[in-house]
Amino acid sequence: MPYDLKEVAAISGMPGLYRLLKPTRAGVIIESLDAKATRSVASARNKVSLLHEISIYTQDYDQTVPLTEVFDRIHQKYGAELPLSNKSDDRDLTAFMGEIIPDYDRDRVYMSDIKKLVTWYRAVSSTLEYQAPATDGAEATEEATPTEATKAAKQDVPANDEAMSTAGIIPATEEDNAAANPEAATPKTAKKASKKA
Repeated sequence: MPYDLKEVAAISGMPGLYRLLKPTRAGVIIESLDAKATRSVASARNKVSLLHEISIYTQDYDQTVPLTEVFDRIHQKYGAELPLSNKSDDRDLTAFMGEIIPDYDRDRVYMSDIKKLVTWYRAVSSTLEYQAPATDGAEATEEATPTEATKAAKQDVPANDEAMSTAGIIPATEEDNAAANPEAATPKTAKKASKKA
């Protein structure tokens, strides 16, 4: 993940972006994502939107592009210094969005969303360190389309009802080996296959 957005959030009623530090009884301690790094408390009434959970709509109704991937695309094209701001001309902002996500949904992604994206990227790129992706499999990642990469990532994550693999190594306790436990029965030894001459 190029920019770590897990603890970065937009908070309703508060301008800018914030880093979530620690929960309190009344809400959460936050730090502004700017040079001042001012700390305050966001009330539990405020809506907190974590950036890593935000995606941008595409023309495929069931497909979205995660904001972390969008930020990575912007960094690949422009680096940390974005030549646009939220006050740029609407045509320039629309052209910028078309370069970053050519198939973004023009009906569901509004100009206010594009301006917010530019503002957020400028705040994140000026404060957080960009972590270059690992070089292993870089060619495979570049060749894969975003939908293939997203599907591959989803396959690695177990579903809510799917057990996570322990690679078959689960230490047995003495209770598991108790005589009354039917699952603790000693397994039958497998017969060795005889070699035919």
